[in-house]
Amino acid sequence: MKKFFIALFCLSLVGFGAAASEARLTPARSALENGLVLLASEERGLPMVTFNLLIRAGSRYDPQGREGLANLTARLLTYGTRSRTALQISETLDFIGATLSAGAGEELASVNLTLLKKDLDVGLNLLAEILTASVFPAEEIGRQKQSVIAAIRAREQEPGSIAQRKFHEALFPQSPYGRPVEGDEKGVARIGRTELVEFYQRYYRPDRAILAVVGDVSHQELKDKLTQALRSWQRGAGAREEAPRVSAGPATVIRIQKNLTQANIVIGHEGVTRGHPDYYVIQVMNYILGGGGFSSRLMDSVRNERGLAYSVYSSFDADKHVGTFQVAMQTKNESAEEAIRIATEEIRRIREKGVSEEELQSAKDYLIGSFPLRFDTNRRLASFFAQVEFFELGSDYPDRYPDLIRAIRHEDVLRAAQRYLQPEKLIVVVVANQEKSQPKQ
Repeated sequence: MKKFFIALFCLSLVGFGAAASEARLTPARSALENGLVLLASEERGLPMVTFNLLIRAGSRYDPQGREGLANLTARLLTYGTRSRTALQISETLDFIGATLSAGAGEELASVNLTLLKKDLDVGLNLLAEILTASVFPAEEIGRQKQSVIAAIRAREQEPGSIAQRKFHEALFPQSPYGRPVEGDEKGVARIGRTELVEFYQRYYRPDRAILAVVGDVSHQELKDKLTQALRSWQRGAGAREEAPRVSAGPATVIRIQKNLTQANIVIGHEGVTRGHPDYYVIQVMNYILGGGGFSSRLMDSVRNERGLAYSVYSSFDADKHVGTFQVAMQTKNESAEEAIRIATEEIRRIREKGVSEEELQSAKDYLIGSFPLRFDTNRRLASFFAQVEFFELGSDYPDRYPDLIRAIRHEDVLRAAQRYLQPEKLIVVVVANQEKSQPKQ
């Protein structure tokens, strides 16, 4: 019953968040003595509190031969502590109507908790337990490994996933960024409790973490309660962490045979990091090229005009240390080569001729207008705060963003297209019935 009411609260937040005030978008910031960065936004509209914890414990820290360790560690956080079994954790959450989840990406592990304000102390104690006293029971390790391996096997049968995996392997060879977060079957099978405990003890440290909290609680109350609840969560050894060295792979064509009725295609090359000074210009340029859905050039030329693809889009995905540019599409086997040719022509065209006034204004209007949707619920707002902190965008980022987009000019887009779209460096991956998809000689 409690979860039913929380679901109603969450639905009501959608309309509520649209009227977010400037103060709501500027969280109070402090650092606990143990190094944990706390971001808090007091929101008294509903008796709920939402936590988003980010920890620098993603898959890029996986040791060689144990790919998937970060992912498995995060999955097991909620499956047993020194004082509670997995069942007891589940029963506690059920009793108070809270939701708790954990996972990992390339850079970060995350923990998300949502509960009613009256259960704040219970939730904080549980959060503290999984951060300081997870025990990784052998039986739970076995179950989670089986689950991950099953997911990996399913992924290996999905053409779109195969294309993406092969693209990233070719783009970032010999790098953690070229591997799936889940790892591979052999690596996961080799992971034991010793590796899990070592990874947990090394990387799950408060001085590697950002905690963003939004809800019916003040910054000072949170700080006091967290200081008490996390008193045993201590800093790590303090070793200097260097940025990873990443080298992009060369242009190549990779063809993977699958007896499919349609081809799954990914073409692309290295992009830019999130902190790159041209990031915003690139986002505008990409919206026009292929990020704008049915209003994009790729959709217009590949699908609308020629009917070659069921779906087509482009993206510049930017992370802390790496970035990727890609065009992804699905088409009939027989039209795969033509679709690749047309997509490449569109990349060249925007490099050579730039964009129109109408295209530029439409892209800017969309990016500015959709910006508030990034924080239209408390959970999204907490995640937004944590990401802004992680990428060091500054507390005034929500205020600056619209002006950053408005300031972009035609010549900026042309310059970005010429510099960051590189047709000669394209990696092309085609997962298809190769007999039908390759041009006849």
